[in-house]
Amino acid sequence: MQKLFFLIAAGLTLNVSAQIYKVKTTNVSFYSKSPLEDIEANNKSSVQVLNTTTGDYQMRLTIIGFKFKNALMEEHFNENYMESTKFPNAVFKGKIEEKVDYEATNEQAVNVSGKMEIHGVTQDVKIQGTIKKVGADLVLNAKFKIKVADYGIKVPSLYVKNIAEVVDVTIDSTLEPFQKK
Repeated sequence: MQKLFFLIAAGLTLNVSAQIYKVKTTNVSFYSKSPLEDIEANNKSSVQVLNTTTGDYQMRLTIIGFKFKNALMEEHFNENYMESTKFPNAVFKGKIEEKVDYEATNEQAVNVSGKMEIHGVTQDVKIQGTIKKVGADLVLNAKFKIKVADYGIKVPSLYVKNIAEVVDVTIDSTLEPFQKK
């Protein structure tokens, strides 16, 4: 009987430690440096989920959620380059490669490998970032580069000097424990 109780208790403990985190706050930004005009936009509308037991991480970002300093830039971005009505989301599905101490309050370097889909094109990617515990939440940060041509995003020759071939992407997110309602 004691063995049966121990096995049941161990199973319950494993289920309690399996933790799902979901986005609480987020800012995904990109920066395109070019000779004529630098372009920067921010997006606070991503959905992110992290399973700390498996290291699986997923993010979906609504393209139309990017906000620019002027409306014309935003319109060109959505209509001419990203074709946001045809390709409304960017999606990343990956896995953290390292063993992570999700209770650590110091920043831990992580590599996340997976598949990124932008503009209907999927590429294998590896993203370097950091993760740390702050209170009950996990803070995730990453900086990486995206080559626009890799995702079939075409820049008209008239605007080649306005838009960089490679854009810098920054992700700053806080994830909170998921609670069933």
